[in-house]
Amino acid sequence: MYEATTHGIRVKVEPQFLEHESDARAGRYFWAYTIEITNESACTVQLRTRYWQITDAAGRVEEVRGAGVVGETPVLEPGQSFKYTSGCPLTEPSGVMVGRYGMVDGDGQQFEVDVPAFSLDSPGIRPVLN
Repeated sequence: MYEATTHGIRVKVEPQFLEHESDARAGRYFWAYTIEITNESACTVQLRTRYWQITDAAGRVEEVRGAGVVGETPVLEPGQSFKYTSGCPLTEPSGVMVGRYGMVDGDGQQFEVDVPAFSLDSPGIRPVLN
């Protein structure tokens, strides 16, 4: 489990290698990751955007930007959480993801929340720091 807190917003990430979706001979490796976002601040916030930087074991970098997460832009009251699962394909057996969410509070102030860097490692391989 990976965790970071920024501006009172806690983000927990749990990646999972999906062996049944992966095929090493075809150079296809797939992970699911579950993220829980908890509002530990005193104000209501809304997640508006996401940014991901995905680096594979060969050093290739892909950037992903978009609105919301899994088609949603959740509003979190103080103490509320939002949990979702998404996925990441790679052509290498390991990699790392890091990102941030663009948020807005009830006063319209925009701010960013860090998503901690998390490792994507296939079972049975020596982990590589990317």
